[in-house]
Amino acid sequence: MKIVQINTFPYKSTGNIMLSIQRKLLAENVECYSIWGRGRKSENKYEIFMNDKNGVRFHGLYSRLLDKTGFASVRATKKLIKKIKEIDPDIIHLHNLHGYYINVELLFEYIRDEKKRIVWTLHDCWAFTGHCAYFDMVKCEKWKTGCYQCPQLKTYPKSIWFDNSSWNWKKKKELFTGLDIIFVTPSVWMKNLVRQSFFKHNEVVVIHNGIDLNMFMPKKSDLMQRLGFYGKKMVLGVASEWTERKGLKDFVELGKILPDDYQIVLIGLSDEQIKKIPNRILGLKRTQNITELVEFYSAASVFVNPTYEDNYPTTNLEAIACGTPVVTYNTGGSPETLEIGLTGYVLNQGDVQGIKEKIVYLSDRQYSTVGLDMQKYGKEQMLKEYIELYNKVEIE
Repeated sequence: MKIVQINTFPYKSTGNIMLSIQRKLLAENVECYSIWGRGRKSENKYEIFMNDKNGVRFHGLYSRLLDKTGFASVRATKKLIKKIKEIDPDIIHLHNLHGYYINVELLFEYIRDEKKRIVWTLHDCWAFTGHCAYFDMVKCEKWKTGCYQCPQLKTYPKSIWFDNSSWNWKKKKELFTGLDIIFVTPSVWMKNLVRQSFFKHNEVVVIHNGIDLNMFMPKKSDLMQRLGFYGKKMVLGVASEWTERKGLKDFVELGKILPDDYQIVLIGLSDEQIKKIPNRILGLKRTQNITELVEFYSAASVFVNPTYEDNYPTTNLEAIACGTPVVTYNTGGSPETLEIGLTGYVLNQGDVQGIKEKIVYLSDRQYSTVGLDMQKYGKEQMLKEYIELYNKVEIE
């Protein structure tokens, strides 16, 4: 069996999942190639970096002006298809195809002509909308029957000129349907959305994202002392990017009402956001150092994830695995990461007062992962389910 995976980056949550699958398969003597369009260079023969910086820049500009994300990058995609033909995989596993690096029309024409079997993990909703990656914040349901007059043109993938959401939706439906595709969703919530989209006739399998339980576990340290937070309780938030949908404004409001013996720490802020954040909050840049991140998770009294749009956030899992309870909103698949009352609580979106009350309640209680079935949060379970799916697809 040979497998080719395609994603935007070799890092962030989606890239980490892709490379985890690859490492597992290679360890079991299964050929697996990972291809990405942006990020670091390849490090071995099984990694393929498309390396088309000028093409990515043009694609980004093209999308900004014409709202046609996924329909540029012709040269890079032709090279990609040539490479896939050389490998001749049994299965092509797609992850994120947005990100200004690939031409989906060319790719799917190849898939259709060659009758390739496809596994497609939907890490967001872009594949079945006419523009956006998520639509929860504006409560839009146009994607169910046909997008038009998009209310989210200014959100990623941003367009500053045309609204081509209607054309995009119709073109995606034409390209993506009628093919041998099994969809994977990390949450039941996403599966239910897929069932309402133009993918409703395809098979959909839920495989929850998993984390490395050998890395994410409770760890004692003197972090609070090093930070100068003597006698304080840490309230932690972590995101790869603190966009509006991640709830940054709710943390700002939370800082106004939390008692003085609590310290909010946010990881993943940009330099500009750190300059603007209120003094009540300690803002830190994103870290690639897992050991450092584990220290923060372990030292925190409560992890707060006030997300307004999400699929199945692994930050919740990381906090739980490090012995820290979670408070999150009833958003997307975020509630599915918790055992309510045991590993955390779910509140209505915007209930900042409720967050404050749960923080005070949880920080006064003893919390432990002892007795929890942690393996269901682990990447080994995730990888096992992906391999079972590959075997099923190959047999069929």
